[in-house]
Amino acid sequence: MASTAGTGTGATRGTGAGGGPGAGGGSRAATGAGAGGGSDSARGSGFGGGTRAARGSGARSSGGSYGASRSPDPLAARVDALGELLGLSRTRVSPDELAEAGALLERLGERRRLSLDHTVVALAGATGSGKSTLFNALAGLELSATGVRRPTTAAPVSCSWDPEGAAGLLDRLGIAPQDRYARRSVLDGADRVPGTDERLAGLVLLDMPDHDSAAPGHRDQVDRLLQLVDVVVWVLDPEKYADAALHERYLRPLAGHADVTLLVLNQVDRLPGDAADQVLDDLRRLLDEDGLAVGEHGDAGAVVLAVSALNGVGVPDLRACLGQIVAERGSANRRLAADVDRTAGRLQSLYVGEGAVGLTDPAREDFVDRLADAVGVAGAGEAAERDWARAAEAACGTPWGRLTGERQGGADRVARGPAGLAASRPAVDEAVRALADDAAQGLPVPWAQAVRDAARRGGEGLPAALDTAAARAEPGQPERPTWWSAVGAAQWLLMSLAVAGVVCLVAIAVGSLDASWWLPVVLLAVGALGGRALAWACRIAARGPAHRYGQAAERRLRAAAADCGRARVLEPVAAELLRYREVREQYAVVAGG
Repeated sequence: MASTAGTGTGATRGTGAGGGPGAGGGSRAATGAGAGGGSDSARGSGFGGGTRAARGSGARSSGGSYGASRSPDPLAARVDALGELLGLSRTRVSPDELAEAGALLERLGERRRLSLDHTVVALAGATGSGKSTLFNALAGLELSATGVRRPTTAAPVSCSWDPEGAAGLLDRLGIAPQDRYARRSVLDGADRVPGTDERLAGLVLLDMPDHDSAAPGHRDQVDRLLQLVDVVVWVLDPEKYADAALHERYLRPLAGHADVTLLVLNQVDRLPGDAADQVLDDLRRLLDEDGLAVGEHGDAGAVVLAVSALNGVGVPDLRACLGQIVAERGSANRRLAADVDRTAGRLQSLYVGEGAVGLTDPAREDFVDRLADAVGVAGAGEAAERDWARAAEAACGTPWGRLTGERQGGADRVARGPAGLAASRPAVDEAVRALADDAAQGLPVPWAQAVRDAARRGGEGLPAALDTAAARAEPGQPERPTWWSAVGAAQWLLMSLAVAGVVCLVAIAVGSLDASWWLPVVLLAVGALGGRALAWACRIAARGPAHRYGQAAERRLRAAAADCGRARVLEPVAAELLRYREVREQYAVVAGG
């Protein structure tokens, strides 16, 4: 069936470019004239095939010729961004949700490391659709077994035009060495199909098992290969083109891969009159329902052709369409870009939130206010204000009032117990929850949970940290202003006058002092009333400084609570939001935005 001879006459790279197994990585050069091998080019365009082939090729006319220099790869930035996206997400998003993207990243790396000058095209279809017959017609040789026994193709078979450099691709596809063929040699009859090799140089064509095969493992092989090939040619027949399994399992999920999809209605020779046109119209209707865009009038999209692999109708048009696709050398990147688009769509709910996200200034202020209330900042400020006022009253009051006030104040201090602030645990927990809910608003579920977890971790030790910070910021004994000392001296002087007046009155009363009584009375009145008036005036004057002292104490405690909340909760939450913004930017690149 095959020969290992491989001297080779390269269709586009000159002689000795590497036919045979050495260049093809284990591929065989097939010999013998296959059915339809010498007649395809002689036959006219197939039924309804010529115009559709032209439309399909027109959608891909922007590609260069074989060997031409390629423009900078626009896919590289998306691949790099996908790697960054996964790296930033692994500790935040479930591994199950990232599994598909991780597998795609591996496939992207594998395919881009291999030859992009080769295009892997797979013939896929249902049992009895004629894939193997079409494969042989395109190859010009009997390479894949055909027959009435089902399934006929048990393992994928490949045929490589210009097999040099295709070995790595075939290894990746898992094509067995005995199922690899090379279409490059004079001995294999390539020269009997004029123009075939020149147009298809760089093509790696696969004949796959049936996707609806009842044989174990066939469907798994098809599903695996469909993820790895560059272009898929769905070979349909008039009986199964509307099969629900085909549309629901394959065409509908791959609707975004229209630019690397061809749909070939095979066996049109079995359809009488205009039945083929009716079937094609119905097929386009089904594809439209699947969301698979059909390229018509030069638009991008899937190509729909009608062929008969048995008698060669439309095969030249299909070959021409494949030749145009292969010559562009861009199908691999288009397929990978479509894969990235599909994965980006499935990841959208993990990275795109609703509306603006972030921690607002009102939310930060509300959090600080709640922490201040939990610590009791307002009450502490009022207490500091009262302490300052009491200290002023004690320093500026009358000496007799000071003595009685000290006794009462000491009893009050014993009753109140030692001073100290303690944060309310429920109030702190509520403040953390409110902040987390506000920060997580609009975020996708995994990132909202990451924000809440960061806030929760910071909030676990926040009450104790607030207690420590409040103890450090709590005001001590008020400092004595200089005017307190002056007023205190004046109070003692006034008390001395009052005492002198009393002594004089007593002396006059007992007759030991011969003096007018009104002068001691004046001294007593000035000393007693003057001391009380001075103390009252000082109480009025102390209100302003006491209030300012209480405000300063409140500000210190509030700042201490804010610093504590910022270090333990706000900064970790802000770090999570920053990470989300980074992954959101990377996702935008992955999605092609």
